[in-house]
Amino acid sequence: MDHVLSPRNSGVMDRPDLTGVAGTLGQGAFLVLYLRVEDGTVTDAKFQTYGCGPTIASGSMLTELILGQPLDDCRNLTAERLMEALDGVPPDKLHCPVLAVAALHDAIAKYDHGR
Repeated sequence: MDHVLSPRNSGVMDRPDLTGVAGTLGQGAFLVLYLRVEDGTVTDAKFQTYGCGPTIASGSMLTELILGQPLDDCRNLTAERLMEALDGVPPDKLHCPVLAVAALHDAIAKYDHGR
C-alpha cells in the first residue's frame, strides 16, 4: 500500500536515455518507463502509468529495484521478483507487475538495438 499511496519516482523525465512502454496508451492500462543510463548502469528512473493501485505500486517498486543496477542485472528481473518485493499482489492483478517488467524489457531492448 505504501507504494500506492506514496509512489516513488513517478512522473516524466526530461531527455531520458531510454523509454520503455508496455500496454497501449489510451486503451486500458499502460506503463511508460524512463531511464538514464551511464556506463551500462541505471542512474535515474521514472515512470508514468494509467492503471489501478497495483500497477502504480509495480512501477514505483520497479524503479527502486533498478536504480543503481547494471542493465545486465535488470535484464533478469522478473514479474515474480517484483511481486515478491511488493509482498504480493491480489490474484486478479497479476498482470500489473508483468506490465512494469515488460516496460523495462522494452527499454533494455532499445538499448541493445542502439549498440
